[in-house]
Amino acid sequence: MKPLLSDAAYQRIDREVAKYPADQKQSAVMAALTIAQDEIGWVSQPVIDDVAAYLSMTPIAVWEVATFYNMYATKQPGAFKVAICTCLPCALRDGEKAAHYLKDKLGIGFGETTADGRFTLVESECLGACGDAPVLLVNNKRMCSFMSAEKLDALVDELKKA
Repeated sequence: MKPLLSDAAYQRIDREVAKYPADQKQSAVMAALTIAQDEIGWVSQPVIDDVAAYLSMTPIAVWEVATFYNMYATKQPGAFKVAICTCLPCALRDGEKAAHYLKDKLGIGFGETTADGRFTLVESECLGACGDAPVLLVNNKRMCSFMSAEKLDALVDELKKA
């Protein structure tokens, strides 16, 4: 069977596995899913199966991790997954307002992707930056703080050009 990921990705997973005792390599499942998602773009069933086989886990055990944490996309997202925090501290500091603004601007709701495949909007659990609210995370890598309507407009324009 042809490997799903690149050799470089499996080498990165091996480095993560090496951080744990030999009989506990399943402890690297979150890192392995992140590495795979970075390469493939999302956590599809073939990714789940591949990571499970590589870490000697059952696919359902990997699926449980992938669906528990909202940083993993188990449905193919747009080019830019925008996760906006609407937990209470952010909601009290215009997180809900920013979310509604983005929904209107992009013409989609949470869990949806724009028709052009550019943006997927998701509701996020706490991103740990309550003092910077409202906050959002782009593709699990870029934190954006104090997201006013003007800053949201600038971000969307920037990502459209990328």
